[in-house]
Amino acid sequence: MMRIYIESLGCAKNQVDSEILLTYALENGYERTENAEDADVIVVNTCGFIESAKEESINTFFSLHELNPKARIIMAGCLAERYGRDMDLKEADAIFGNKDLSLFPEVLNGKEKLLIPSEPNESVERDDRKVLLGYPGSAYLKISEGCNHRCSYCAIPVIRGDLRSRPMDKVLAEAKRLIESGVYEINVVAQDLGAYGTDYGGPSRFVELMDKLSSLEGNFVLRMLYIHPDTFPEGLIELAAERKKILPYFDIPFQHADEKVLRLMKRTGNREKYLALLERIRKALPDAVIRTTIMLGFPEEDRKAFDEVKRFVEEARFDWMGSFLYSREEDTPAFDMRGEEEHEKAQAKAKRWQKELEKIQERITSENLNRFVGHEYTALVEDRIEGEDLAIGRIYSEAPDVDGLTVIMGRGMKSGDVVRVGITRVRGIDLEGVKID
Repeated sequence: MMRIYIESLGCAKNQVDSEILLTYALENGYERTENAEDADVIVVNTCGFIESAKEESINTFFSLHELNPKARIIMAGCLAERYGRDMDLKEADAIFGNKDLSLFPEVLNGKEKLLIPSEPNESVERDDRKVLLGYPGSAYLKISEGCNHRCSYCAIPVIRGDLRSRPMDKVLAEAKRLIESGVYEINVVAQDLGAYGTDYGGPSRFVELMDKLSSLEGNFVLRMLYIHPDTFPEGLIELAAERKKILPYFDIPFQHADEKVLRLMKRTGNREKYLALLERIRKALPDAVIRTTIMLGFPEEDRKAFDEVKRFVEEARFDWMGSFLYSREEDTPAFDMRGEEEHEKAQAKAKRWQKELEKIQERITSENLNRFVGHEYTALVEDRIEGEDLAIGRIYSEAPDVDGLTVIMGRGMKSGDVVRVGITRVRGIDLEGVKID
């Protein structure tokens, strides 16, 4: 039997695509291997969002090709979608875009070397993934593809296209399958969750979807990942306060707080509006955990604008914050706002500001974590430490891959278990606790 290895880079949405590609491979007589050296076919499912992600994708491709030069190697995903037609990549046996994953068998079986459909094909979408690449008990549920926001820095609409919401019955059917397979944590993902359903010509249907998802039977919880702050859905906070299955965890990428910079980004909010949204969430959900993303180094960002961001972060007191530097991406409106030489100078300054901002957030995160000490929570066990009565898990405040973890002391735990934990201390950005039998 032919063996396939897949390296999934980038975001959770891309991981879902990797799981679908593996499902097609299994149906075509392949078996999955977790060792690239043993593979007959290697797939690199790439990210093409910003420069650093593109570099990682290219480096990973060549590293895997060097590791196993006898294997057929396929470049797939966002980098392939964005640049595949112009690539002179002799090492690639095939280049495959991401608009119609149902065509993957044609690439896999050697019928096509370059396959980048110009139009998406939702009529053949899969809701029956046979492989999940995350830790046992946790899975991603993608509810839409593409984005209708036109943030001036963002290449996602170029790569993934306009918003295309999945039919609600398909989403619910997939959620049921995940629950029946033993998944406890369903991470609901999209480019912007709040935009779900707006491509049908009406208002957002995300609250309606979450209402129906949280009404499904079974032992599971729902985590919402990525909601645009400028179009935060009405009624979502109230629904989350009502439904225990909806974790009080909000991933809201504010990106900046200076109004001038936000307008250049083509975003409509400001510091006051964003703080008011946070106040509404915390008033209704005192235990709410809020993650954000901040971008630094955008054109026209000066010291005054950065000071506004610092002030915002101090006032907002996010539980988690990721920061990244603006990447000058072709085919985006912001690309022409400054030249490459000016961009390089601005990046050097932004790197210093990034360190300053991250130091502030590290302090706030540490202070916020203390509120969990002395309380009991439900945790999903990700991994057991061999030879020790210890396991690594996550409570509701910790999203997979991006936040801290909880170290759990106790016996008899294995990956995928759901246990009660009493939190005893904070260590860095992680929690420590004891399993409650």
